[in-house]
Amino acid sequence: MYSEARNRNLKLRLSSYLLHCQFYRALNIRVALVGLEVWSDVDKCPITQDPFTTLHEFLDWRKVKLLPQKPHDNAQLISGVYFQGTTIGMAPIMSMCTAEQSGGIVMDHSDNPLGAAVTLAHELGHNFGMNHDTPERGCGCRVTVDRGGCIMTPSTGYPFPTVFSSCSKKDLTASFEKGVGMCLFNMPEVKVLYGGQKCGNGYVEEGEECDCGELEECMNPCCNATTCTLKGDAVCAHGQCCQDCQLKQAGTPCRESSNSCDLPEFCTGTSPHCPSNVYLHDGHACQNVDGYCYNGICQTHEQQCITLWGQGAKPAPGICFERVNSAGDPYGNCGKDSKGSFAKCEARDAKCGKIQCQGGANRPVIGTNAVSIETNIPLHEGGRILCRGTHVYLGDDMPDPGLVLTGTKCGDGMMCLNRQCQNVSVFGVHECAAKCSSRGVCNNNKNCHCEAHWAPPFCDKTGFGGSVDSGPIRLADSGNLTVGILVALLTVLAAALIICIKRKTLLGLLFTSKKNPLEKLRYLISSLCCRSVSASISGQSPPNQPSPVTTTSPSRPAPPLPHSATIFKVTGLQRHIFCTQFVQYLTQTTVCWMICAVMLFLECHICFDSTNHSQQD
Repeated sequence: MYSEARNRNLKLRLSSYLLHCQFYRALNIRVALVGLEVWSDVDKCPITQDPFTTLHEFLDWRKVKLLPQKPHDNAQLISGVYFQGTTIGMAPIMSMCTAEQSGGIVMDHSDNPLGAAVTLAHELGHNFGMNHDTPERGCGCRVTVDRGGCIMTPSTGYPFPTVFSSCSKKDLTASFEKGVGMCLFNMPEVKVLYGGQKCGNGYVEEGEECDCGELEECMNPCCNATTCTLKGDAVCAHGQCCQDCQLKQAGTPCRESSNSCDLPEFCTGTSPHCPSNVYLHDGHACQNVDGYCYNGICQTHEQQCITLWGQGAKPAPGICFERVNSAGDPYGNCGKDSKGSFAKCEARDAKCGKIQCQGGANRPVIGTNAVSIETNIPLHEGGRILCRGTHVYLGDDMPDPGLVLTGTKCGDGMMCLNRQCQNVSVFGVHECAAKCSSRGVCNNNKNCHCEAHWAPPFCDKTGFGGSVDSGPIRLADSGNLTVGILVALLTVLAAALIICIKRKTLLGLLFTSKKNPLEKLRYLISSLCCRSVSASISGQSPPNQPSPVTTTSPSRPAPPLPHSATIFKVTGLQRHIFCTQFVQYLTQTTVCWMICAVMLFLECHICFDSTNHSQQD
């Protein structure tokens, strides 16, 4: 049992590893320590000299115990136990952010903390999808071997490397393009960062408006590096939804889909940060149902065969998987068991063992450290079939990359999980999709991502699309709205033009009527708009004009004024009353909006024209 003083020293040493890991900053990756745990009483998972067994046990403990208790992206076990052979660390490749394999083991092999820190960075690189810098890859390293070389060299020594090669950068880019590391785009929870709050650590913590790092590294024009406050009229300083120190409009795309299993995100208009990265629910069909999504990646046997054998490669028939992987040897297996022995594949799990391919190049294209394993299998109807597998010598710190990747489709509605072919129903993808009203898909948070014009959370009402996680697809709808408004305006203008052309005819129709012209106009409007406007507007005879002659018969109105005479004059108050009532009417109905708008134009034009006539007279 360790003493409290020893525990403190261990924590200081472990936290110093992270300080040395800042060389990931050159790859635009910031490593945030959200937890540090020292097992001073008893190991919480078996740790032995067998690195394969230790890695298996640690990753299993992480998934079952640690991850539910402490959300995180990746976990590394640093141990003082010396592993067998030359292994000082081990980690699965391309496993970042996965619940099953996002982690590694590191041996504390040097008195200098930088030694274990470099090993940790190396294993973390495998999680990111980085392979070793072997000579045949022609990697460019700006540091010579005698000065340490690059971090992803197969074996490291003193002086310790602190930079990444060109190959590592290419591997990282390729991994991101495939969908590896979906969780890396989410902001870390600053309240749980290990080491406490500090202005200049690059994380906006409580009481800070911004944090652009140390004064010498800060290049942000919106943030004061000394006080961690915004400058001048700046509203924001960081994030994909912050531009020129101001928030971007809601609905602005801030993260495009990276692959067929990813979903786009949009600015909310209230935060400078892009919403958390979300992707399709595990088990969702992808690539024309050739695969299923898993952790935001569409894994298929075909894609893995192309990776190993180049273009033209394809998966071998099922009999190849069954025959080869039932052997339980280095060339055909379902991985290793907890004892480190090669496990035989059951027939139902055969497509989750060593990948079997046909076609492609004459030899594996992933490097000279990969060899071809060809097996000829006789068929019952005669003839033979060639099955091509691979055995890759990538060093002592990586599990076999020739195994079928977790999440790969192994049958209709089936997926490889823990080297077993299991039904995708274990993820509940169909139940989740059922609540989206057939107008959206289910994301990894079990929320509906709605199509444009439908609103979350259940896509059953009209709205701006997107999800409660990813922000609204507002700009797309705004564009459609703009088009609609333009069409409406053009229609109104066209109608107005016709009215202007026919104005004299219309005026003649109105003012040769036996009814008061304004009453006639009101009648036309109310008829076209399906209901009458509830106020009468009486016309007035213009001054200095004889009154119309009336008759004794109430059924016969006075004859209209001669066409050459001054028409009529409507007071401003009358126009105000009419327009107010008309606006109230427009707010109550939209059925005849276009017609009413045209008639309102006509009314105002007549009033204006009448005023001109009266002034001329």
